[in-house]
Amino acid sequence: MAKILVVDDEDTMRMLITETLALEDYEVSEATNGKLALELIKKDKPDVILLDLMMPEMDGYQVISKLKEQGIVDDFKIVILTAKGQQEEKEAALEQGADHFLSKPFSPMQLLDLVEEIL
Repeated sequence: MAKILVVDDEDTMRMLITETLALEDYEVSEATNGKLALELIKKDKPDVILLDLMMPEMDGYQVISKLKEQGIVDDFKIVILTAKGQQEEKEAALEQGADHFLSKPFSPMQLLDLVEEIL
């Protein structure tokens, strides 16, 4: 069973993503911020990280940067989730080390299709 870490500071979004994935029997853990995400990544070693870009304290770019510093950014697939769907944002996220990009709002089917494609 694949492990997926959902990192989003918006409770409703995090809950909807988690429930969607859990219904498909993925093992899902959650983090409300980048700092907690880094702790869970070390502990749980997820296969996929669904990472919100815009969060307080430590944004998605900073999380990716820390993973690069630790030399583990290639140990999993990173999907950036953001309401900012501009091409520049997408390119910046991919250049930073993200593997995929999903613009909010997205449907449960779009999320599941992407996760299945990655795995």
